[in-house]
Amino acid sequence: MRPALLDILACPVCDPDQELTLQDGATARGDEVIEGTLACAKCDRAWPVRDGIPRFVAATDDYAGGFAFQWRIWRTVQIDRLNGHTLSEDRLLHDSDWSPDWIRGKLILDAGCGAGRFSDVLGKFGARVVAVDLSEAIDSCRETCGHHGAAVECVQASIYALPFRRHIFGGVHCAGVIQHTPDPRRTIESLPSFLRSGGRLAFNFYEKSLSRRLQFIKYGLRLFTPHLKPATLLRLTRILVAVNFPLTLALSRIRYVRYFIRFFPISATHLPQLTRDQQYRWTLLDTFDWYGPDFALCQDHRE
Repeated sequence: MRPALLDILACPVCDPDQELTLQDGATARGDEVIEGTLACAKCDRAWPVRDGIPRFVAATDDYAGGFAFQWRIWRTVQIDRLNGHTLSEDRLLHDSDWSPDWIRGKLILDAGCGAGRFSDVLGKFGARVVAVDLSEAIDSCRETCGHHGAAVECVQASIYALPFRRHIFGGVHCAGVIQHTPDPRRTIESLPSFLRSGGRLAFNFYEKSLSRRLQFIKYGLRLFTPHLKPATLLRLTRILVAVNFPLTLALSRIRYVRYFIRFFPISATHLPQLTRDQQYRWTLLDTFDWYGPDFALCQDHRE
């Protein structure tokens, strides 16, 4: 973390207006604090800075450890500039209805950043980004976005206890996250207070639909897969994809028939912008991502 991050940090426990201070004895590398302690003078709580990342999450509060595991394996899969496509950029601009010109120069919170797929795009467009994740996936995000330097800061924290001052961000982005939290309504309601006047909130979620209800094989497997150890789930994922991917790839080339791919026990990703190898790796990632999370709570868009 850079010292400038202190300007927007606040105690996540006692007072959203209470600043945090960096204690003496911190270890720095250039202008970046690598190891240290952040403290609140009002409630006497303290949190570590480790590997350049402020950590506001105790190990017992991290219900998303599987995401840290998956992003260590597939950190680069969805990063546009490392794969020769613009899929993440296109999705961010489409889903948020933000433009590159609007993004430029804004302070933006990427809530639930994972490996930094969208943080990297926001940094590319000239935003000052604060990327947050509950799990140690934040370490993968730091690695992904390190080339942006001070333009992308990484913080490990819960959306339910964000360590920032209120009304500070020009934009809040939360994609692919809400359904994986224990209380989606609370998750959504926790975000707007961090927007400044005129700021914009962009979020999406898994929506309830008939086609999802018909995916009984996937949902049947999900009755036990979240309880598997990540390494065991990884082996199962590799088997499922090895068996089913060739057929889903063939079906993806047939109009109308490709609709039925969603009923296979894998989350097949067949996009024309991707090579066959990229589709295979993306399918491994999406299948593991489907079966691993503790929570996968679809929402009705009317809610």
